[in-house]
Amino acid sequence: MSEYRFMNQLTEKEQIPTPAYVFDLDEMKEFAEKVKRCLTGKAEICYAMKANPFLIKSMMEIVSSLEVCSPGEFRICERAGIPMEKIVLSGVYKNPDDIAYMLDRYGNSGTYTVESLQHLKILNDTAVRHGIILSVLIRVTSGNQFGMDEDTVLEILKKAKELPGIEAEGIHYFSGTQKKNLKRHQKELAYLDEFLKKAAEEQIDVRCLEYGSGTAVPYFRDKTAETFEEAGLKGLQDAVKGMQWKGHVTVELGRALAAMCGYYLTKVEDTKTSDGIHYCIVDGGCHQLNYDGQIKGMYEPYVKVLPKEVSVKVAEVSENKNIEEKTWKVCGSLCTLNDVLCNEITLKGLEKGTILVFERTGAYSAMEGMALFLSHELPGVVLYSEEEGWIQARVQQETYELNMVEQLQIQNDRKRGRKNGRIIRDFK
Repeated sequence: MSEYRFMNQLTEKEQIPTPAYVFDLDEMKEFAEKVKRCLTGKAEICYAMKANPFLIKSMMEIVSSLEVCSPGEFRICERAGIPMEKIVLSGVYKNPDDIAYMLDRYGNSGTYTVESLQHLKILNDTAVRHGIILSVLIRVTSGNQFGMDEDTVLEILKKAKELPGIEAEGIHYFSGTQKKNLKRHQKELAYLDEFLKKAAEEQIDVRCLEYGSGTAVPYFRDKTAETFEEAGLKGLQDAVKGMQWKGHVTVELGRALAAMCGYYLTKVEDTKTSDGIHYCIVDGGCHQLNYDGQIKGMYEPYVKVLPKEVSVKVAEVSENKNIEEKTWKVCGSLCTLNDVLCNEITLKGLEKGTILVFERTGAYSAMEGMALFLSHELPGVVLYSEEEGWIQARVQQETYELNMVEQLQIQNDRKRGRKNGRIIRDFK
């Protein structure tokens, strides 16, 4: 984001209520297109929407499919108008009622992962009752709760033709996230190549492979990620190209596609010096800001003080016009010692009322935090593109009602048209 161009545009008109997430759709598309160019001709791209569901409509302009892992994610896709044929229903939990709903409404559109023998039975039985055949991917485990061992997968692939409601298109594989070294990708694809060779030797036709790459994002200033760089992405392409098996490959990405477009804005509410340490207290915290691998701010993320000409509109401006550079310990608003966003970071211009912008927060940060801890508000979410300008995707929302014994009564009252207290806070 060049000099926070769009934040300047917004703050010229009105204050951004903090904390808030801002997602730059143009920046997201730019990186996703780069990934697509690196893989063109060798693999398609599937976006794991768990990384950031707010991006799915824009992401679908670039990727070929979406990985959906819960009924809630599926409902988001429904309301966003994502075609069912573009959805891969994944995840270790599959409810028969949810599957029945999808088949009632969308027939045999979409692809489903099989994570267990029970999944296989649920999908087959439900499909038979609906008189359709479902396209499935059988997941091979990488030594965790996802998928099944090789022998079980091969047995399912052999018997799939006997199941009237199932068509086994291929296999799915995922072994984790933040794989920084290209050798991990190369090793895993070599393993999958051997497995697919074994399947061929047993006269099993596997047409598709969906590979959850777990491509890493370099979140911190002193850290790198080979797989994130263009050379690493081309190395992934070469690894796919080098497979003896020549079926259709889809590379599943989430974090890598979404991370760089995200910005978390939080306002400085207090500063103090204690035992020689300069503390900065912000209105956000670790319940809203989540960097994979970060523990109590021990690494330095990419963070800036919003330029004074921007933040002055929301700040109580100090009399000191040339605020000195200091090393700060940036802490959130939670009553826990773990709420440290930066243990040591040197910043200039930081004072009460200024806004800190944490970069590279487009993936998971907004989705993984302890949202209900201490009943703080959910931050607002704002999308930006050059073409459409600002889109307010979510206003700030109170959470305290979700932590009350009287929650059900509150909901009933609301249905009857009686609101109890402030529910949301919008832009001014």
